[in-house]
Amino acid sequence: MRVTDSETMDIVEMVLGGHVNKEIVSMITSFGGRAVGITGRDNHFIKAEKLLIDTPEQKGVDIGQVGTVADIDTRLVEGLVERGCIPVIAPIGVGQNGEAFNINADLVAGKLAEKLQAEKLLMMTNIPGVLDKEGKLLTTLTPSRIDELIEDGTLYGGMLPKIASAVEAAKSGVKATHIIDGRVPNALLLEVLTDDGVGSMILGEG
Repeated sequence: MRVTDSETMDIVEMVLGGHVNKEIVSMITSFGGRAVGITGRDNHFIKAEKLLIDTPEQKGVDIGQVGTVADIDTRLVEGLVERGCIPVIAPIGVGQNGEAFNINADLVAGKLAEKLQAEKLLMMTNIPGVLDKEGKLLTTLTPSRIDELIEDGTLYGGMLPKIASAVEAAKSGVKATHIIDGRVPNALLLEVLTDDGVGSMILGEG
């Protein structure tokens, strides 16, 4: 998590909620889609609470306007989908006093998938998927297998927030979460529409 003071938060909102969001919306529109850019502050649909982190030296360190998801009101998203629009969501939440919080995008995606009880959650990254210690792609996993890979040190570092969101979604009713390499041409279609796929799929248990 990156430290985010109030000045930095203004920049985050300007970049993620403005420039990046509009660029993605424009790209979708250019391919014939209907997209609408929103942030979690719109209609306050992503409720956030301050995230405190533990360091080796101190517990509960305040790193500024960095948050976690407290709740998501899905009505705004569902309304856009019902109108045939693709919501493009910047991961900015709103606190109890109206202040903005910078939230990890994977966390927002996972929580939104849970609340919507989505059939699938697809996460695009810059690696092939979940890899074993030899660098081999693991194509089908369960939350319990992921726990084992974290325990033995196979999964660590920057991959953990994405994995944690994927596992939580799988445990909360999302039937399958896919982690795929967004650099691969047609990766989304290959993962969903072919038998073997191109990434890692985490199946819900139970």
